[in-house]
Amino acid sequence: MWDYSEKVLDLFYNPINQGAITDPQEPDVAVVYGEVGSIACGDALRLHLKIQESTETIQDASFQTFGCTSAIASSSALTEIIKQKTLDEALEITNKDIADYLGGLPEAKMHCSVMGQEALEAAIYKYRGIEVEQHEDDDGKLICSCYGISEPRIRRVIIENDLTTVEQVTNYVKAGGGCGTCQAGIEDLLIEVQQERTALSARVASEVASQATNKPLTPMQKINLIQQVIAEDVRPILLADGGDIELYDVDGDVVRVLLTGACGGCASSSETLKNSIETSLQAKVSSTIVVVPA
Repeated sequence: MWDYSEKVLDLFYNPINQGAITDPQEPDVAVVYGEVGSIACGDALRLHLKIQESTETIQDASFQTFGCTSAIASSSALTEIIKQKTLDEALEITNKDIADYLGGLPEAKMHCSVMGQEALEAAIYKYRGIEVEQHEDDDGKLICSCYGISEPRIRRVIIENDLTTVEQVTNYVKAGGGCGTCQAGIEDLLIEVQQERTALSARVASEVASQATNKPLTPMQKINLIQQVIAEDVRPILLADGGDIELYDVDGDVVRVLLTGACGGCASSSETLKNSIETSLQAKVSSTIVVVPA
């Protein structure tokens, strides 16, 4: 039995923005849809967008899906999130934003949020005349032949969601969930991404160390170091408690963060900001840093 949030269950029993959008044939208005998944594979989503062409703003959105509870809830959530956003703003939305809107998803169902993100991209690419087949995620070596998933797409979901196991990759994009012969290739990608992260962290630390003796950190160096401390020292602790953290903004010594998951609604979130996150950043970045909620 899946452990769904109240928001997921509400949107499953009472889905919103369901159905197609009829093209009104009005000036300055375009209707387009993006489609991902396959009914043969168990999940499919068609996302419809009504776009004001002069401003590239999404005026309305709706969906048609063949899928489970999470697919219906994720699709409803996505249509609410993207309304009144420009196309560029919509392209910044990740599957984590969809899951956060829902108060989280079971990890085995995270592929539903990924499907929403991909349908949104497919619709916007279609509107802009970019063939989906030319999407950079679809280029490159095919890793999972069962589900037709390429190396760039798997690499992207690993990086964006901090995945560390083959099982997690399968939960997010289904790769490896068919015959299983590609699992070794997925494992290699996980190792490569981890090695790249380690190399980046070492390079940032080296740059900071070389500057620390003589010069103050540049804004970019400070942000990089803050991201490194959050990724290595703070996030693992929060993930263990069912939460997560996003760096929202850095303005001088004021660091704004967004606590999500279990930490987002935790009564002791203020203590987490001060006693855990702020203390770590003061110790490793600057003693004058102040952490506040975004």
